[in-house]
Amino acid sequence: MKIKATEADGTTAAVVDTERARKRWDAEYDWDGRNWICRPTGSQWVHEKLYQSARGNYYIVTRSDWQGTQPTARFVSPSEAAAWLVLNGHELPDDLKPHDSTE
Repeated sequence: MKIKATEADGTTAAVVDTERARKRWDAEYDWDGRNWICRPTGSQWVHEKLYQSARGNYYIVTRSDWQGTQPTARFVSPSEAAAWLVLNGHELPDDLKPHDSTE
């Protein structure tokens, strides 16, 4: 899927193609007793997935279950990508290990 990705300041940076991503990681979900809640968004309706582009940049795609919404993508820093991976229980790839805030 091709999506316009934004920078942290909200400006459009590039078009990302999730099909060409080098790596992808799913968010973790937690059961709150009634619903599965996406850990990074805190919502049962909004979901995230982290990607590493073919060029090595990290971006998060957010999609919503709400009718009529389109997925969005935003570039994140290596530190933000590392924090997202740790939050979701994933092992850090070698290039993000220096950004691990838990060590």
